[in-house]
Amino acid sequence: MQERGPVLTSLDVSSFVIDYLCDQAGGQDATVACFYFDFAAQKDQSPTSILGCLLKQLVFGLEEIPEEVSKAYKGRKSAIGGQAPKISALLNMLQATSYRKRAFICIDAVDECATEHQVKLLDSLAQLLQRSPGTRIFVTGRPHIQPEMGRRLAGRVASVSISPKRDDIVAYVKSRLAADTTPDAMDSTLEGDIQRKVESDISEMYVEATRLPRLPQAIH
Repeated sequence: MQERGPVLTSLDVSSFVIDYLCDQAGGQDATVACFYFDFAAQKDQSPTSILGCLLKQLVFGLEEIPEEVSKAYKGRKSAIGGQAPKISALLNMLQATSYRKRAFICIDAVDECATEHQVKLLDSLAQLLQRSPGTRIFVTGRPHIQPEMGRRLAGRVASVSISPKRDDIVAYVKSRLAADTTPDAMDSTLEGDIQRKVESDISEMYVEATRLPRLPQAIH
């Protein structure tokens, strides 16, 4: 429970932000994309796959595919084995989408990104922000990732620390236990042990939400 706490909390924060942005996107002529890091799938979550996933979502939110994007993918199809675009090409295409609509990107649990990919991903985000003034990025992660983000994003990051309240966590755990679909696997002794363990570990649970830069005023 101790290790899962920060991930669950950051997911809740990201879900709130994404829901709000999706509700507001139509009226603001904007498009929204999101990516959730999964520790169990680190090998499959490279910077190119992440940027490609975000690009597909942003393009889907446009009325028509930008010419720069269609040309880039048509050119790749003629390459051996249909090569995937490189980071530089993906950044060019992401930049092209931001010319059509303002883009909001949400990335959850960036601390779960494989160590060998973190630097390239953060550098890519920094380039995207520099080249696309209309793009806004919201990132969540545990505090140990903040120094690296500060170095890579060169002062373009503002951080907000979030700590869960004991009563909220206890109430959440109780509601999940009450909704258990296999009640025969749980007895009162085990349920009590779980609640006591969670309560003792709450002080060590935390999440850091980072915004880059200027999200809508309602989220500040």
